[in-house]
Amino acid sequence: ADPSGEADPFGEADPFGEADPFGEADPFGAKPAVPRVNCAALRNLTQTCRDRHASYAAVTERLTPGVRRFRSLELALSDLAQFPFSKHLLVLLALLGALSTTAHRMHIALRNPTTVLEHWAAQGGQLVVHLLWMTSCLSDYQVQIQSTAEIDNPTLPLFWAVGFALLSLINLIHLVRRPSDLGSEMGLSWRLPMVVPLYVYMGLIAGLYFQLIEHHTSGQAIYLHKFVQHPGIYIGIGLYIWAGMMLSRTRLATLAFDVLLPFSLPPALLAWLVIVLAAFPTAYSGASGIFVIAAGAVIFERLRAVGASPRMALAATAMSGSLGVVLRPCLVVVLVAVLNKQVTTDELFGYGLWVFGLTAALSLIAFLAWNREPLRVPPFRRALPRSASAMRPLLPYIGLALTVLVFYAVVFKTTVNEHTAPMVLPAVMLVLLTYDRWASSGAELWPALKGSTGETSHHVGALLVVMFASVALGGVVERAEVMSLVPESFGSLWLTMTVLVVVMVLVGMTMDALGAVVLVSVTVAKVAYDNGIAPAHFWMVVLVGFELGYLTPPVSLNHLLARQVIGEDSEVERIDPKEKLWERYEHLLVPMAIMATALVIVAYGPLLFY
Repeated sequence: ADPSGEADPFGEADPFGEADPFGEADPFGAKPAVPRVNCAALRNLTQTCRDRHASYAAVTERLTPGVRRFRSLELALSDLAQFPFSKHLLVLLALLGALSTTAHRMHIALRNPTTVLEHWAAQGGQLVVHLLWMTSCLSDYQVQIQSTAEIDNPTLPLFWAVGFALLSLINLIHLVRRPSDLGSEMGLSWRLPMVVPLYVYMGLIAGLYFQLIEHHTSGQAIYLHKFVQHPGIYIGIGLYIWAGMMLSRTRLATLAFDVLLPFSLPPALLAWLVIVLAAFPTAYSGASGIFVIAAGAVIFERLRAVGASPRMALAATAMSGSLGVVLRPCLVVVLVAVLNKQVTTDELFGYGLWVFGLTAALSLIAFLAWNREPLRVPPFRRALPRSASAMRPLLPYIGLALTVLVFYAVVFKTTVNEHTAPMVLPAVMLVLLTYDRWASSGAELWPALKGSTGETSHHVGALLVVMFASVALGGVVERAEVMSLVPESFGSLWLTMTVLVVVMVLVGMTMDALGAVVLVSVTVAKVAYDNGIAPAHFWMVVLVGFELGYLTPPVSLNHLLARQVIGEDSEVERIDPKEKLWERYEHLLVPMAIMATALVIVAYGPLLFY
């Protein structure tokens, strides 16, 4: 018989296990140490465990039905606070603003329609773009719901599509029911392309590119997703504009002018002083265009009242938002730091102070050269008492603003910086507006608050539509690989900087600041870094180049915004045949000369020390 047929003879134990000297341990190795137990530590651990059990039992006994309900409410609020609603809030803000702007025909364009044909061109262009956007969002929504991957916000494209459908409906109504004050001329004119809003051109270029060249219907919707990737930045713009509109409803700008008037400064010097002082509220208003919208009308009127020419007043109004974009806590710089880890806000704002000083000095030289009145020494002895007297009405505003800031610092542990300013400033302005209404012979607060909020909706819609159209246009530049045409290495810092300067000015002439920052971050920035340009230096060039672009025709965005708040001034448009070319367009050329000189110094000056 097979000895292993019924059972394994070695199945129960190894017969050689006991004989193996290496079966359990190395006989030549060190003997294992006797484990020692720290009795004090063990006792402390045991006591801690007992205390936790006792604490749990005590808490359980105190869990009354009321406490359970409160706990449920607190957890629900916590879940709500952590819900990522910021993107939905931004979409809602942008669409409501766009609906208000479209309904009131207040989109940003070079000229307002004055004839039926111009009205049809403006509304027809908007209708086409809105339908393109709606189609793109519906296509993107189909992709989202059919995707097997987990998606954070699958309903956002549907939100966009519904909003664009409503905008299209408003355009159709406007095409059918045109305003009664339009002229009946139907002939083509050079003004026709100028009445079409800026975002329409951006949307048409992006829409036709994605539809006809890439055959990618959802392409523009994808870049709308990129637009909402930084909702805090764009929501902050809305809050800044609201604060600016409340500022325009107070007497603060007028009272500030009253402090300066006793010195009898020449109009050119007063215009320069206004530009420099306006830099600080510009920094707190998020971008140059926002301050122009908020205070442009007051600046223009008060400069005209002290004898400034219409063109000088318009130039100062347009430039009032240009110097402060490099100062803390400007949102544009914050977005640069968010998208580019090579730089920090502290670094950019530090260099920004030097750039501000440079542009302020150049502005002083330019406006003194522009001055056509004899320079007089201000009568300080007579002016100081009158200026101090004019300062008294401002003191309550200053005191209230400081009180609100201290309240936030003490109660909410929140100080004003580039991250908290959008939340704090509207609260400050609401308090100041309330006091201003009370101090103005008991004027009612509600009409002023309602009016400022209504104006905010118009301007927020106009700006945000341009911004997300800029992001879509930036997507075309990115996907078309336009930057691949640029050599990776220029072989010279000076040649590299020259190309970058030209590109930045062109971008500033066609796009808004925040959309342009997104585009430059994903396309041009790497070219600059690879060619040896320091990141902080590059972004200072970008910011100054953008501001030059916003003052440069044919778009001149800051001039457009200035005209939007002061109206079409016939005195600016009036041309004297005896005037030279410079005098005829000095309201455009003087700001351009200032910023162009600053750009050359900022761009090429540091290269001498590389």
